[in-house]
Amino acid sequence: MRTAYIGMGGNLASWAGPPEATLTAAALRLDSLGRMVCRSSLYSTEPVGFAEQPRFVNAVIALETELEPRELLHRLLDIEQEFGRDRSAGFENGPRTLDMDILLLGDLRIREPGLEIPHPRLAERAFVLVPLRNCIAGSRCRDQ
Repeated sequence: MRTAYIGMGGNLASWAGPPEATLTAAALRLDSLGRMVCRSSLYSTEPVGFAEQPRFVNAVIALETELEPRELLHRLLDIEQEFGRDRSAGFENGPRTLDMDILLLGDLRIREPGLEIPHPRLAERAFVLVPLRNCIAGSRCRDQ
């Protein structure tokens, strides 16, 4: 079993409510993919790339899972769709109900079309690094 660190973010309401409620509900859905061992606090952040949109809410989940990387990715994309995310619509760095990314998965290093682990822009994104650091360190996390 590996520990997957999943970055989550959103800035539009979904059927679950505002972004804070969406991230909370999506975190509960991750129970179907493994055992959640940590959930960071929620962080409000400025948008990156396209500035003319609402602030984002971000968090990181640590999930112990037996899923293989590609299967985990597909299941995360399914959860995004459940919360109203349509990756074929919109534009890069645009507003969205839910975005879920595999940041780390154990000590795996993967570089395939559509799947890179560790996440290729991880080091450039403070909105992910702060909650990730808290989850890895076990501080400011809520045990699940």
